[in-house]
Amino acid sequence: MSGDSSQCNASDLVERVASFIKAKFEAESSGHDWHHIRRVWQLAKQIARREGANEEVVELGALVHDIADWKFHDGDDAVGPREAGRLLANEGASLSVIEQVVEIVATISYKGAGVKTEMASLEGKCVQDADRLDAIGAIGIARCFAYGGHANRLMYDPDVPPVMHATAEAYKTAKGTSLNHFYEKLFLLKGRMNTETGKELAESRHRYMEVFVDRFLEEWGTGAGSV
Repeated sequence: MSGDSSQCNASDLVERVASFIKAKFEAESSGHDWHHIRRVWQLAKQIARREGANEEVVELGALVHDIADWKFHDGDDAVGPREAGRLLANEGASLSVIEQVVEIVATISYKGAGVKTEMASLEGKCVQDADRLDAIGAIGIARCFAYGGHANRLMYDPDVPPVMHATAEAYKTAKGTSLNHFYEKLFLLKGRMNTETGKELAESRHRYMEVFVDRFLEEWGTGAGSV
């Protein structure tokens, strides 16, 4: 660790925020738990280093990105940014850092196939890519079905087709099946990565999902072309 006091302070802030978030989300069971946040945190740091982003802002953004997800607050997009700002202020973060992190939290969520959620900063792009990487691949598959069970969604129904939601409201109120979520979101994420690092890391995870869904449909007995 460097002897620079600002670096020490930044590190201390990140560790305090991490401890708070770990305690808050350790027992969460919908796939948005502490382990998800920790993976996003580590991925975001990896991306930030390769892309040259401000690591303090990236780490804090990753740690608080799910502090109050709209999915668990009646679709309210304002809760997350507000709670993130409050926590960072309580922990002594600078106004500049708070503003940057709050912007990340406000913009990070996927809101439908037809809705753009473009990050304004490189730091936001790193965090968004990390969050999206954890939504795809083997972990993403597990999280998709974990959340589906939590939300009382059917695993799959051949008579319910995927919907490419044109608005955030349509996406928020959708009641589709877990398998449809692959078509409505997960298969689209590779093409929405912001950074070159994110794009590179997404390739193998995306291919793994394609193989899984093909096999799922084969075992279901409908054939891969029926969705």
